[in-house]
Amino acid sequence: MLYPKITNSRNLINLSGVWNFKADYREEGYKNHWYKNGLKDYELMPVPASYNDITVDAKLRDFVGDVWYEKKIVIPKPWQNENVFIRVGSASHNSKAWINGILVKEYTGGFLPFESNLENAIKYGEENHIVICVNNELTWQTFPPGEVYYFEDADGNKKKKQRQQHDFFNYSGIHRHVYLYTTPKTYVKDITIKTDFEESLGKIHYDVITNKIAEEIKIEVYDEENQLVAVSTGESGKIEIKNVKLWKPNNAYLYSFVVKLNSNHTLIDQYSLNIGIRKVQVKDGQFLINNEPFYFKGFGKHEDMDVKGKGLDDAINIRDFNLLKWINANSFRTSHYPYAEEVLDLADRYGIVIIDEVPAVGMLGQAVPAVGELDGVFTEEKINNESLKEHIRLTREMIARDKNHPSVVMWSLANEASVMEPKAESYFQKLVEETRKIDDRPLLNVNLMLIEPGKCNVSKYFDVIGLNLYFGWYSERGDIDAGKKRLMKWLKDCYEADNKPILLSEYGVDTVAGLHKEPAIMFSEEFQVHFLKAYHEIFDQLPFVIGEHVWNFADFMTGQDIVRVDGNKKGVFTRQRQPKMAAHYLRERWGSLKNTYTK
Repeated sequence: MLYPKITNSRNLINLSGVWNFKADYREEGYKNHWYKNGLKDYELMPVPASYNDITVDAKLRDFVGDVWYEKKIVIPKPWQNENVFIRVGSASHNSKAWINGILVKEYTGGFLPFESNLENAIKYGEENHIVICVNNELTWQTFPPGEVYYFEDADGNKKKKQRQQHDFFNYSGIHRHVYLYTTPKTYVKDITIKTDFEESLGKIHYDVITNKIAEEIKIEVYDEENQLVAVSTGESGKIEIKNVKLWKPNNAYLYSFVVKLNSNHTLIDQYSLNIGIRKVQVKDGQFLINNEPFYFKGFGKHEDMDVKGKGLDDAINIRDFNLLKWINANSFRTSHYPYAEEVLDLADRYGIVIIDEVPAVGMLGQAVPAVGELDGVFTEEKINNESLKEHIRLTREMIARDKNHPSVVMWSLANEASVMEPKAESYFQKLVEETRKIDDRPLLNVNLMLIEPGKCNVSKYFDVIGLNLYFGWYSERGDIDAGKKRLMKWLKDCYEADNKPILLSEYGVDTVAGLHKEPAIMFSEEFQVHFLKAYHEIFDQLPFVIGEHVWNFADFMTGQDIVRVDGNKKGVFTRQRQPKMAAHYLRERWGSLKNTYTK
């Protein structure tokens, strides 16, 4: 799915801004045809944004069910000669969209875009009524999974609640931009780019898909100085670029790949992509970018901020990338779902390496932080064949959306699933097989610390093993030395069992900004620094450890619980993006480690 943009053949209207909004507390929206008759007694709500923290109403903050968004827009009359689409960047988690009372799209999935051709639903040169219903209910067949249940309050009233397995707030709403955009009747529908190089010769393999057979497809490639460096024709082919400038971590170089559709030497449609030429592979126990060993330095992150929740915010995103550069990080994982395309565009430009993760988080028999014995979830009632179909669908859609970003070097297919269960093996074997048919990038699975070395049934199918380890925090609580000893043995045993390179995909401790203790105790800023230093002393002794992603980049919101005080405080930065002591320590450490650091 190509991102909408204005070109000399395409138009675009951004519908972001203030919408009419109504939470369906009485479950009457469908019965009273709100999608057709409109909203009454509505309030105002910004888009993009989560609705939960916008008002001061606790009832809305924790609401489970349908909310309705409404917008009216005049569609320009000249657009009647074009295809007109509506595109929603993401809405969590289940959506239906109507135009003028006509249902144009239903979609399940809270972190990927959906769109629809509006050909038979819109009026040109007149006002059009757009309604989007968003539902935040989770099931065992959604990603992330969860369950809805009912309870009686003190007055005997039945209330709907959401039980979730994941440890971040279940923000809901329209989280990314809503666009109306046009294409010509014959247009570029999709582009797939794969790159390689030999010495100074860059290679681009491309495929262009059009909605109709095009008379002529012309390809032009421009460098960053806007100089034409290569041309080609046809719907697929290979382009070579002499004296190529590679896309490198922290040193990005982007070419412009321009597709032109012509008929009788007249331009019909044009679309351009920023692409980077680079090569990625796992070989001899190392993760290679451009044939050089790459050491991951960075974080797990979240799309999370004050007030807007998971709503797209360009200012926060630019701030985050500036902090990543300041702290000498080179990478992050989109934990635990695909981030906005705008974030990946920034990663392409800043040279930050991305591990792109499908929203398969919480595939456990209990909520996290999980301790003790895990319950089985790969059953007919929970994670089943329907779950697998949904998992594959979302993985395909994530790859289809993000495949052309040079910053994306690896796909993460799950975080902390119950992979010690025997039935997990066939599930993940099928998932990996289907993913490898689509794209050849390395695959990552991220394991919970309760999955003991040698007990993972799915590591054999992946290229890199991610480990989320908190020895000295969730176990050996407060005893960093004991946690350090267990960490060393655990990592050695994992490598001996699986013989795969290991990425420390999560490790860290909750830290209250401004809390200082000497000697250090849990939750103090000093303890966070001591913990990270202890882990790094172990990493530096083990050549099969290919990277370190601290959990988390910044503090983030969670559901209310006695183990969380106003959210998860494991951030190296506060939720307002200000550094804790650990940020200065990491800046020094990562500044001394090259991207190609090997033991």
